[in-house]
Amino acid sequence: MKRFLARVAPSLATTVLVILAAAIAIWLWRHYEDSPWTRDGRVRADVVRVTPDIGGLVTSVEVRDNQTVKAGDLLFVIDRPRYSLAVEQARAAVTSAQARLGQAQREAKRDLALGDLVATETHEQNVAAVATARAALDQAMSALDKAKLDLARTNVHASVNGTVTNLDLHPGDYVAPGTQAMALIDSDSVRVEGYFEETKLGNIHVGSPVTVVLMGEDRPLKGVVESIAAGINDTTRSDSRNLLPSVDATFTWVRLAQRIPVRVRLTQVPKDVNLISGRTATVTIEQPGQGKPAKPAQIQPAPSMEAAQ
Repeated sequence: MKRFLARVAPSLATTVLVILAAAIAIWLWRHYEDSPWTRDGRVRADVVRVTPDIGGLVTSVEVRDNQTVKAGDLLFVIDRPRYSLAVEQARAAVTSAQARLGQAQREAKRDLALGDLVATETHEQNVAAVATARAALDQAMSALDKAKLDLARTNVHASVNGTVTNLDLHPGDYVAPGTQAMALIDSDSVRVEGYFEETKLGNIHVGSPVTVVLMGEDRPLKGVVESIAAGINDTTRSDSRNLLPSVDATFTWVRLAQRIPVRVRLTQVPKDVNLISGRTATVTIEQPGQGKPAKPAQIQPAPSMEAAQ
C-alpha cells in the first residue's frame, strides 16, 4: 500500500496542482473580462477657442504661454484708434439726425398752426418727414451703439478660468473676425474619461465610485461616474453616392469589443498632482465588496486645475 501511495502521490499532486492552476487561470481571465477597469483613460478638459469678434492689428498681448488666468482677465488688445474714430463718426451722425428731426418737427408745427391755409397734402408730407427723420435718428443711434460695442471688443477677455496654451500671438499680428487667436484650457471642466470595453458596461453605473491612477503617479485620485456615452462612431457603415448604406464585411467568429467612453468627475485630487489634459490614466470602477460597501455617490463639482496644483 505504501509503495502504491508512493508511486501515485507525485501524479496525484501534479494533477491537483494543474487543476488548481487551471481554476486560478479561469478565475483571473473571467475577472479580467468582467471587472470594470481600463488602462485606456485620459485626462480631458474643454478647450475654449478665443476668437475676436472684430478684426485689426494686435497692439499688445497681456498673457504668457501656460499662464493661468481668471474669467474676465485681459488677454490681448486690438488696435483701438480706428474704432474710436468710428464712435466719433457715429456720434456726429446722431447729432445730424437729431438736427434733421428737429427741423422737420418745427416745419410740421408751423404748418399745423396755419390751419386751413396749408393744403392737406402738405400736412401729410410733414408727418411723413417727421417719421422719416425719427427713423433716421433711431438708425444713427443704433450705429453709435454698435460702434461703442466694437470699441469695447478691442479688449479681448478670458471667458472662463483656465490656462493659456500653445500661445502664438504677438503684437503686430493681424487677427480677423471669427478666426481663432489663442487656446484656453477651461480648468473648471477638467475630468477623466475612461474607454471601457462594451462587455464591461454591465458593472458600470452612474454615481459609482471610481479610482484613477495617472501614469507616473503613485497616489490615486477619487471620483464618480458622471455619465456614459450615448453613442460612438460606426466605422463599418457609411453612405454611398446613391444614399444607400455601405456596410463593410465582417467575420462573425472574430468580433472585437467596442470601447465606450465613460466620463468621470473627479472629487479628490492630491494638491501637487498636475492635471494636464491628455495625460494617460488607469480607471477602476469600484464594485460592492471592494473595500467599503459602495454607496450612492453624490456628484460634486470637479476641482479645478489650480486647486490640484
